[in-house]
Amino acid sequence: MRDASIGKILVQPDELARRVKELGAEISRDYHGRDLILIGVLKGAIFFLSDLMREIDIDCEVDFMAVASYGSSTDSSGVVRILKDLDASIEGREVLIVEDIVDSGLTLQYLLRTLRAREPASIEVCALLTKPERRKTTVEIRYEGFEIPNEFAIGYGLDHAERYRNLPYVAVLQHQAGSPNQAS
Repeated sequence: MRDASIGKILVQPDELARRVKELGAEISRDYHGRDLILIGVLKGAIFFLSDLMREIDIDCEVDFMAVASYGSSTDSSGVVRILKDLDASIEGREVLIVEDIVDSGLTLQYLLRTLRAREPASIEVCALLTKPERRKTTVEIRYEGFEIPNEFAIGYGLDHAERYRNLPYVAVLQHQAGSPNQAS
């Protein structure tokens, strides 16, 4: 796909595959013998979650949540809404939230607070991408794929107005360089 809005590639497909494999091995080791449930944050994390699950070699379950913090804009409203909640109970379970990207941390902070109230045995975060310089709150990310610069990222599940999710790499959205916020 060639589109003038697709800018510099930040993470190549082979780098994504390598790091997802490494994360899967770490998670498999850390959660061996435990009752793990992966919670994918829709829609962006679906590609990462699918690839990650194939690299985890222990029994695990999956469930999904969908949250919105800004709709189709590029700036977070700071208000988070649950659009789709979990189907399964997480009480007493080992929970791993799987996120596509964490930048401000506000959405993730809300998710963590909401899910902790449901009394899981533990709750950790696995994020494919992080933008530390955008952080507005302190959130602990146990498993991190890549740290990227403060630019609006698209591809491998990340979108702009529902486009570009299907790119096999992570790139900068060219015409939005002045609007670096992503979501979480």
